Amino acid sequence: MRFDRLTVHSAMLEIGAVPIFTPLDYDAACRVVSTCAFEGVRVVEITNRREGILGLFRQLVSWAASEHPDVVLGVGTIYDAPTAAMFVDAGANFIVSPIVSPEVARFCNRRRIAYLPGCGSASEISLAEELGAEIVKIFPAAAFDGPAFVRGILGPSPWSKLMPTNITASDEAVRAWFKSGVAAVGVGGSLISDAAQRAPSDQLAGKVREFMGFVRSARA
Repeated sequence: MRFDRLTVHSAMLEIGAVPIFTPLDYDAACRVVSTCAFEGVRVVEITNRREGILGLFRQLVSWAASEHPDVVLGVGTIYDAPTAAMFVDAGANFIVSPIVSPEVARFCNRRRIAYLPGCGSASEISLAEELGAEIVKIFPAAAFDGPAFVRGILGPSPWSKLMPTNITASDEAVRAWFKSGVAAVGVGGSLISDAAQRAPSDQLAGKVREFMGFVRSARA
């Protein structure tokens, strides 16, 4: 672990966005992380959704420590503590789940690792915060009127820090989410699709730059 969880949370809140992608291969992963780093996005989530991701992630962590030492790498789509432990040992600085898992929360607390559990109700958000989550992932954001849901939660719970994931990478969507009061947003295939990973680096850089422009404008 190269970054403590206070540093990880602070970076997420400062930048306001976390790119999320499942690498096609090691070279594509390096290219995406480099592009994000050069565009000022130094927190990136790799999803555990393909065979061989653990080995690839270990290589990526080693490469990033040398080439982009300020980049914070974490892993998503983690359902259980043993899998979380393997990725933390491989260098993950934060763990993201689609669900609230008490066992993953306990493991991350013991290791002082940032944990972002996925929540879709007030009760789940309350449980996640009780388990120590500083930033709660709103998931699945597409299953309901997300901004309205966020406003409803923050009314009685203004201290909650919420981060919807897999949002649409458009100016309209970004503005709606931040207007509702979210602390940050996670953006996946709408920004870094498989096709984008295959595209020339300058094209991906343009997309990331445009998206971050939406984020900065919405937060201004």
